[in-house]
Amino acid sequence: MKKFKMVLVALVIIAIVATVAVTLVSCSSDKGTVKIGLITLHDASSTYDKNFIDALAVAKADLEAEGYKVETVIKSGIPESDECYNAAADLVDQGCSIIFADSFGHEDYMIKAAKEFTNVTFCHATGTKAHTEKLANYHNAFASIYEGRYLAGVAAGMKLAALYGEGNGANVSAENAKVGYVGAFTYAEVMSGYTSWFLGVQSIVPAATMEVKFTGSWYDPTAEKEAANTLISRGAKLVSQHADSMGAPSACEEAGIPNVTYNVSTKADCPNTYVVASRINWAPYYKTIVKAVLAGDAIAYDYTGSLATGSVEVLEVGTAAAAGTSEKIAEVKAKLISGELKVFDTSKFTVGGDHITTFMADVDDFGDFVGDKEVVEDGVVAESKYRSAPYFNLEIDGIKLLDRNYGD
Repeated sequence: MKKFKMVLVALVIIAIVATVAVTLVSCSSDKGTVKIGLITLHDASSTYDKNFIDALAVAKADLEAEGYKVETVIKSGIPESDECYNAAADLVDQGCSIIFADSFGHEDYMIKAAKEFTNVTFCHATGTKAHTEKLANYHNAFASIYEGRYLAGVAAGMKLAALYGEGNGANVSAENAKVGYVGAFTYAEVMSGYTSWFLGVQSIVPAATMEVKFTGSWYDPTAEKEAANTLISRGAKLVSQHADSMGAPSACEEAGIPNVTYNVSTKADCPNTYVVASRINWAPYYKTIVKAVLAGDAIAYDYTGSLATGSVEVLEVGTAAAAGTSEKIAEVKAKLISGELKVFDTSKFTVGGDHITTFMADVDDFGDFVGDKEVVEDGVVAESKYRSAPYFNLEIDGIKLLDRNYGD
């Protein structure tokens, strides 16, 4: 009987030790608990908003794998109006300690919320005012997507070379070197993007020229399709876009015109014309902010992700791409990361027939559209150095704007 009791006591002790060990492991792996809110302009039917939504899911999974406890709340279809402030206030009421918003026009309403709810961290993608507002709990973020667009332009140039130059871009005639671009608004964000893409095309096809058609909306499938069809009717041999629907890609697929997309691959929907896509991967930013907030670390007013941080990506290469495209992208990407190649090298483009030596950019965005900062440094326009959101809005030679739309 005594032996049985001793065995029983031993088993109880082992069970207690095991429970304590499991508890300690559990506690040591719990790095913090956070509830995140995300405000999007549209829903997942918009490729732009879907990119933010998908990245939040990836960030949540990664953080949980590291031992964080993460809850997310998404409010979609929130206009660029006081509804954004109301959405932010509701997310605060729901217990969110970090709130993200994804559209340029959300900024003033996010700032309004940040001033009221000072114990909550507000982060706004594509915004410009964090470094001038100087609120401890309000931050802007973007990425050097111009590098990703440049790489996508290289892929586009290779496609033109394969179609019209027997693989040699220098042999492509001016007639066959014309490309088109569907843009949302005549904002620096769009202009920086289409210029970098065009420079990528020109790096392979020197004779390239481009026409840009604006829709006046971030998401309008009908207008985007019409814009693409207009560009095609005017002789564009390949079309890219900075607009958020399947309008332009579907027009290209129907017309048999190669297409370079943004935010998502359209390989499944446009198998005959999809060449490549670029996007900002927001997951690294989400994770950076969560870890900083939980650790009590200071957060910079502006965050600029890059190819090196994994924040700028070129997505899968389509079957419509030219042979060797993946290898060429990898080669050029390595040069961009190392600094050997600069997208906005002023020796690579002209404005009014001349290479620029100075450019005063509207970095401190007070709504006056007055250049306040010299951004040409060592022969390069230093895009996104002085704030995360793009400020390159030069109209370089070779690009023709068919119209303009600066929004309301």
